[in-house]
Amino acid sequence: MNTVAHPPTRKRAVNLTLSDELVQQARAMTSNLSALVETLLSDYVRQQTQAQQSRRQEATLSAQAWNNFNAVAGSFADEYSTL
Repeated sequence: MNTVAHPPTRKRAVNLTLSDELVQQARAMTSNLSALVETLLSDYVRQQTQAQQSRRQEATLSAQAWNNFNAVAGSFADEYSTL
């Protein structure tokens, strides 16, 4: 788990529904459950953001490859065009 120092930001209370037993176990392991959840959530958001960027980049590269192929070889449908 990578932690990144963030500048102080405004915080607000949120309601979460969590298993009572799980919360008790976690509180026995950390003195600041809110900070732990915030760190874990921050890591999750970072990972999801990177995954989305990666998928967008792959889609862009795929589109470029098809456009390059089309520029060189033409479209598969060209021989059937009625225009």
